[in-house]
Amino acid sequence: MGISRTATAHWEGDLKTGKGKLNTPQSGLLADTRYGFNSRFGEEKGTNPEELIAAAHAGCFTMAFSAKLGEAGFVPTSIDTRAEVDLSLEGGPTLSQIRLKVRAVVPGLDEQQFRAIADDAKQNCPVSKALSAVPISLEAELG
Repeated sequence: MGISRTATAHWEGDLKTGKGKLNTPQSGLLADTRYGFNSRFGEEKGTNPEELIAAAHAGCFTMAFSAKLGEAGFVPTSIDTRAEVDLSLEGGPTLSQIRLKVRAVVPGLDEQQFRAIADDAKQNCPVSKALSAVPISLEAELG
């Protein structure tokens, strides 16, 4: 049995001066959240696809890492992940790189095990798999 989640996008106007709204009707977390050319390529308040991909990837990786740690018999005290998604404009817009940076406190875990489990989580979280066409790097710090 699978799970399905939805989001909707509404847009009015041309690319540069138009405005859009994003909604996540199931959770209600995004409700008419603004996005547009200037929130994507400039400093205007609002979100953008790259930020949302970064949030999804950080959340998915962190949950996968917690699960993998649990499978190995470790319970993390904390896991903090930052995902950075780069959009290249050369040759047309494309996601060019994703950098995951994780810092975790995991009692009883040595550095080598930590790195192996973090790499496994990076390779196997569903969002990493979906984004496999984009180079994904991982910096992992055991704290």
